[in-house]
Amino acid sequence: MSDPLVMEAVRRSYRTPAGSLDVLTSIDLELKAGEIVALVAPSGSGKSTLLHLAGLLDRPDGGRVMMDGRDAGALPDGARTAIRRDRIGFVYQFHHLLAEFTALENIVLPQMIAGVARKKAEVRARVLLAAFGLGHRVGHLPGKLSGGEQQRVAIARALANAPGLLLADEPTGNLDAATADIVFNELLSAVRGQGVAALIATHNPELAARMDRRVTLRGGCLVAMA
Repeated sequence: MSDPLVMEAVRRSYRTPAGSLDVLTSIDLELKAGEIVALVAPSGSGKSTLLHLAGLLDRPDGGRVMMDGRDAGALPDGARTAIRRDRIGFVYQFHHLLAEFTALENIVLPQMIAGVARKKAEVRARVLLAAFGLGHRVGHLPGKLSGGEQQRVAIARALANAPGLLLADEPTGNLDAATADIVFNELLSAVRGQGVAALIATHNPELAARMDRRVTLRGGCLVAMA
């Protein structure tokens, strides 16, 4: 079985008025199913660029982004969109929930977009919300949920289509320390329970230390941390 994500010699640069800016020069990364990797890197180091490439939101200038044995980085836009929908879950620092839809509906919608029947989607949404301790909040709009509850819904939404890969960018960055710890525990439990490969960017060394391994960006390359 192929690994959910393999990045080989990936490069990305941007044109600026001052010339070409090399952000990522040679990224090599392999994520296995069920593995949770912490990306600990300072602002401006290329962390967001790396996550965008891994999530097929951007194309590399060189190298390969392999998913399930395919060079996904070179696929047409339609095929890349389908992979993002079916195989990748995204969690951001801000929850980005749809304000006019309930917690349940926010998790049902991505499943229906993927072709799942509404009743079946609702069953999975309820199971996920219950797993995150929100079984009693299924009918609440995001505005009626606390920050920690909103982020739990966002994580449940990211897992709704049973992705093989989860990408998270500071998923607890907007939460207080106590709430962040609770939400992070639930995130790790859910990801490990479903055998998802996860790359989680965080500035929190305590959270990073609880993952399987840690990597950082130096000079446009990805290196292991002790």
